Order: sequence, then C-alpha cells, then structure tokens
Amino acid sequence: MSDLKTTAVATAQRLINANHTTYFAGGCVRDHLLGKKPKDYDIATSATPDQVQALFPKSDSIGAHFGVILVKEKGYAFEIATFRHDGSYKDGRHPESVTFSSPEEDAHRRDFTVNGLFQHPLTGEIIDHVHGHEDLEAKALRAIGNPSDRFQEDALRLLRAIRFATVLDFRIETDTWIAIQENSFLLEKISPERIRDEFTRILTTKERARGLDLLTKSGLMRYIVPEIYDLIGCEQPPQWHPEGDVYTHTRIMLNMLGSEVTPELALAVLLHDIAKPATYSYDKTEDRIRFNGHDRVGAEMAEAILRRLRYSNKSIEDITAMVRNHMNFMNVQNMRTAKVKRFMSRPTFEQEMELHRVDCASSNGLTENYDFLRTKEKEFAAEPLIPPALVTGKDLIKFGLKPGPKFKDILNDVQTEQLEGNLTDRESALAFVRAQLENCN
Repeated sequence: MSDLKTTAVATAQRLINANHTTYFAGGCVRDHLLGKKPKDYDIATSATPDQVQALFPKSDSIGAHFGVILVKEKGYAFEIATFRHDGSYKDGRHPESVTFSSPEEDAHRRDFTVNGLFQHPLTGEIIDHVHGHEDLEAKALRAIGNPSDRFQEDALRLLRAIRFATVLDFRIETDTWIAIQENSFLLEKISPERIRDEFTRILTTKERARGLDLLTKSGLMRYIVPEIYDLIGCEQPPQWHPEGDVYTHTRIMLNMLGSEVTPELALAVLLHDIAKPATYSYDKTEDRIRFNGHDRVGAEMAEAILRRLRYSNKSIEDITAMVRNHMNFMNVQNMRTAKVKRFMSRPTFEQEMELHRVDCASSNGLTENYDFLRTKEKEFAAEPLIPPALVTGKDLIKFGLKPGPKFKDILNDVQTEQLEGNLTDRESALAFVRAQLENCN
C-alpha cells in the first residue's frame, strides 16, 4: 500500500492534470510547517463537485451541498472541497448557502490563520492569504478577520480554539481571546455530542491541565461542566492537601497523567472530587475539614454530567466506578486476601491505580497503598486473580437448593474461601457446602 502523502499527491495530481487549481489545505499544511506528520490530507480545488466526481467516479457526494466530495484511494479517504465563499450561518453551525469562489476567498472563510494555509502538492509552495505563516512562527492562534464573526458563524470554533491552543501549545491572540469570552454563550447552540467530542480531545492531550484552565477562564466550562467552578476556592485540609483548593488539586493531577491517556481516566481524574463542595463540612471537634461521602455522591454527580454530555453507557460505567472507588485505596492493607483479589480483578483497576498515584503525588505524596498493591500483583501473578469456580449453581441444585439470595451467598462464601487459599479442590469445596447447609438446618 502506498503511504498517505504519496497517495494524497497522486490524488491531487489527477485534478491538476485536468487543469484545476489544486492545493493541500488546512491542518495538513499547518502540521507540515510545524515538522509534524499529517494524519490526513484535505484538498481544495477550483474543480466543481461534478467535475471532481467525473474524475473520481467511485467518490461519495455526501457533502456536495457544501462543495465537498469524499474520495477514497488505496485505502485512504480524502475530502476534496471546491474553493468557496460561505453564506450566512443562521443556525450558528452551518452556512445557509455556498458560492464557489477563489482560493483567497476560500482562505478567508476559514476559522484560524494557522488553518488557512494552502500548499501546492507538487512544488511544496506555501500559499498564504491570511498571514498564517507568521502566526505559526509566533505560536499564536488568531481568528481570521473579525473573531466575533467567525465564532457567531460557527460556535463550535470556540471549543476548537481551546483545542488548537492546547494541542499546539500556542497562545491565543488577545482579540481572539476576548471574543471567545464574549461569545461563550453561543456554545448553547451546539449539540452535546459535538461538545463532548471536542472536550474529550482537549482532556486527552498532553497539555490537558492548560486546556482545563482555558475552558474555565474563558467561561466555556459553564456550558460543559459548570460544576467545575464550585471547585475553585473549595478549601481542603492542609495536612493532607498542602497544594491548595480542589480545583488546583484536580489540575495538578491532570498535569501528572502521562501523554497517552484514555478519555475515561482523564474524565475520572477531572470528576473524582466533583462532590467535595457539596459534601464540605467543618469538624470543630477535630478542627479539620471533611468531605464525608464525596466518593459516593461524586459518582452520582459524575453520572449525571456524563449523561448530559451523551457519553456511552460503557464509558459512564467505567468512569463512575473509578470515582466511586477512589477512596477505597486507603483500606487495601486492612482487606482480607479475598477482598484484595476482587478489588484488583475489576476491569477499571489499572486505571484506578493511575488515578490513585496522581491523587497522592499531587497532595500528600504517600505511596504505601500503591506500593502494597504493586507488591500483591507480583505475589498473585502465578495464577488468575479469580480462578475457575470450584462449585457452581448446578451443584447447589443437586443439593436441593433453589436459585435465590441464599444461592448467591453460598457461592460467594465458597469463592471467598477459595481466594483465601482455604479451598483448593472441588472435593473440599463440596464438603464446605455440605457443612454450610448442615449448619443452616
């Protein structure tokens, strides 16, 4: 299979050979100039959608209304868009109409100067109608033209601005930043699904803590997770949290996560203490702040937030489990072996370990429970944490039991003894069940 760039060049050349002005456009040009390998190539051309489809008969016309044709070549997909000028954006997301135009007009309809660059596919020449090259060198994110106009045309650009500033580690130019703050309310026009996708991208970048700050300071967070603002100024017991309030603690944790992180872990870290403001109390007897039940309440709040943003049921299940369990790590050294094994066998355990690591590292620095569980991992490595059951429901039916609560209790008791190492074979497990039944009678 040809590589992505070679295929992109060959695709563009077919348009050029048919006498159509054709350039690489947007992110691929930006990434190339930043020394990064583009993940995809968008192509802009003077060819109309009909002319593009004539050259690529198997193409997909799904975006033809906006002058965009999807072309698949050698396993790669390319969006080929006709140079255009956009009409009004009445819905704050899509233009009501488009007019095919020149490369310069096309560049000026785009969002940010660093995304408004073109590159000739064959010569490598950069075509810059918006001074994007200058902003790339200055590491500045600047809206093209009037920033408020750009955001009012498409409110999703508000979040895209934060994402690009975070991913590229660029400062947001002053007028653009002011326009983001003044137009943050426009985010109400955007669907939860689109907000979720941009929010997730921001949280999974290396500079996610800066992304959190930008979302919060701009006011955009009021339309995503407004509960975050309650973390600011929510004091914590200084003997356990010398780093400061809950917001500071949370952003430090986000910053401590590795560069590669799942959305579920990033969201669990963001939301693990979301209920501290709601559960805040001051214990005069012990002269200390408490957040009793913030893990349980936090799981409930996290579920409501995640459902509001339309995250998948599986993601919600995993994230709320991590929030609900994050305080249980303080008890692991006092757990029976069976409980430790069950604790470690849960599907979210490894991600919870990372949450626990950064939770401690960002505050008290204690690692005893983390180290204990890593030692147990080595100790238990020779066999499955939860081995095959020695006794099944069918065995209990043979003993004359009917399925019900008692059924579950006996199976759980057998498994506990098995995990503790007290039952090692089927015969001893069946004898244990008989003894249990005799005691009940």
